[in-house]
Amino acid sequence: MLSFYRSIFPREVTKSMNLLLAFFLFCPPLPAQTVAHATGVAHTEQVDLGYETFGAKGTALPIVAINGGPGLSHAYMMQNDLWERIGRNRFVVLYDQRGTGASKRVQAGAPQTMDAQVADLDAVRQTVGLTKFALLGDSYGGLVAMAYAAAHPEHVAKLILSDSPGPSWHDIVHLLPDVFPDIQEQGAQDEKKLGLATEAAARAGLRNHFRMIFYSPEKRDAYMSHMGDLGFEPAVGDAVEKATANLDLTAKLAGFRFPTLVINGRYDMNVAPLTAWRLAHAIPGAKVVFFERSGHLPAYEEPEKYIKVLEDFLNGQ
Repeated sequence: MLSFYRSIFPREVTKSMNLLLAFFLFCPPLPAQTVAHATGVAHTEQVDLGYETFGAKGTALPIVAINGGPGLSHAYMMQNDLWERIGRNRFVVLYDQRGTGASKRVQAGAPQTMDAQVADLDAVRQTVGLTKFALLGDSYGGLVAMAYAAAHPEHVAKLILSDSPGPSWHDIVHLLPDVFPDIQEQGAQDEKKLGLATEAAARAGLRNHFRMIFYSPEKRDAYMSHMGDLGFEPAVGDAVEKATANLDLTAKLAGFRFPTLVINGRYDMNVAPLTAWRLAHAIPGAKVVFFERSGHLPAYEEPEKYIKVLEDFLNGQ
C-alpha cells in the first residue's frame, strides 16, 4: 500500500501530504460551534416579560417561538438543544407569557385576554428590535400566533403552527379520553385524593397529561425523567382559558397572505391530525406536514426532521 502511494506521487507532494495527514491526526478537533445566548426583559406597564435568545441577527429570517399551555413557561420547549441548533443559522427568540416563568412580575388585576397576550408579544418584538420575522406557535401558542398574525400582519413574514389548536378552542379534535381511559381514571382518583381544584391536583394532572402526549414510550420516559420544573401556574392557565373561551379567529384565516406551515404529530391524541388538516385548508396556500413518529411534541421526538422541515420552510424551499 505504501509503495503504491509513493510511486504515484512525487517526493515533494508526498512530503506535503504526510504533513497534512499528521496535522489532522495529531491536532485537536476544532471546538463545536458556539451559539450566542442571552436573556432579557421587555418592560410594559402591566408586566415584565422575560425572554431568551439564541444566535445573532444576520441575513437569515429571525424566528420568534411561542410556547403552549396555557399556564406553562417555555421550559418544556427547552428539553433538548433544538432551538440552540436553529440559532446557528438565524436569530431565535423565546419568551414566557405573563404570569409564568420569568414573567411573574404582573400588575395586580392585569387581564389574561388574547389582546393582552398579543400586546405582550409585540412588546417583546420591539425590545429585541425585530421588524419582520417568522412566528411559530406551539400547541396553545398557535392560537396566540394566529391572533398576533391577524392583528399585526405587517410583522409576520412566515407563520408556523405546530400541533396547534384550530382558530378556536372548540375546533380541537381531542382524543386523550378515548385513547387513555386508564390514565384519565387515575387523574380523577388523584384529584379526589388531593382535593378538587387544588394546586397539588393540578400538578399531578400535568404529569398525567405528559404521560399521554408521546408516541415513543422511551422518549416519554426520558423527557419526564429530566423535565424538572416547567413553570406551571395553574391559576394563570385557568384565567387564560376563561378569558379566551369564546375566542374565534376563523374569519381571520382567509385573510392570511404570508406563507404558512402547519405541523402535527401523526399520533398526537391531544390535538389530533384532523385539527391540523382543517387548519391548513382554512389558510390560503398553507402546507401541512405530519410527523410519523411523534405525538404532541415532534420537536422533541423527531428533532432532526423538525429542524429540516422548519429550515427548508424558512429558507423558501
